[in-house]
Amino acid sequence: MQKVLYIEEAEQYAEYMNPKAVRGIRDDRTETFECYQKYTLFVFPMYDIRQVSLAANQVLVYIDHEDLFLFCEGQRGYARVNSLFQKEATNECALWGFFHNLLKNDMDNLEDLECEIADAEMAAMVRFQNDYIRKIIAYRKELLRLKRYYEQLDTIMDSLILNENKMLSSDGIQHFTILANRTTRYLQNVLNLRDYVTQMREAYQSQIDIEQNNLMRLFTVITTVFQPLTLMVGWYGMNFVHMPELQWDYAYPVFIGVSVIVCGMLLAFFKKKRWV
Repeated sequence: MQKVLYIEEAEQYAEYMNPKAVRGIRDDRTETFECYQKYTLFVFPMYDIRQVSLAANQVLVYIDHEDLFLFCEGQRGYARVNSLFQKEATNECALWGFFHNLLKNDMDNLEDLECEIADAEMAAMVRFQNDYIRKIIAYRKELLRLKRYYEQLDTIMDSLILNENKMLSSDGIQHFTILANRTTRYLQNVLNLRDYVTQMREAYQSQIDIEQNNLMRLFTVITTVFQPLTLMVGWYGMNFVHMPELQWDYAYPVFIGVSVIVCGMLLAFFKKKRWV
């Protein structure tokens, strides 16, 4: 028998399953992958990577030599599993077909995500964006979710290939090996994207640091240029009785000219040193 069911319906089909598996499903004590002599039981979160905002739905799979049951969490998960699952002549073919349909378009979606991340980086290079860090955090969160998702699927595929309880035929092992390799590639792609996003964050932070350093250098240059003038004004104003402008009409113009010359010499020096 091959059926897609709600998790709540497990008790109704208890006669077709091992009693220990039924107790595990009822008590919610199912591990990621459990392999026993007469049956295999595993659970994983099923994500729709095309819709980031949707939460995962738990899917629990029970398979023995006669039956294959896919227990779903929630109506949305049930509908999606039904759309991916097709009954086949054997349980291993039906299970392989389900995972094949589940992973079929993931590479295209990962490539779209990669292009979206690259476009965000290019836009940030063209002009400053206040929400760029928020975008990076969102990408890292999504990639972490995908990393966990593919890690669990990779573990399940590897465990199925081991075939410790002889549930799969030699052809079935070959087919699941193909799926395992595909899942590993998807996982590696996600890890590469995560490293890319990390580099984006570091590059963006470096750009901010460079801009801050340039601003501090500008303030330093301005302070250095006007520091001699402050000193000259202090000396000039300490002796009011003998101030030059009281005895010479050109005292102010000369003082202004000297100030301009000092500023010009300092700016020329800074420009020669490429500080401005």
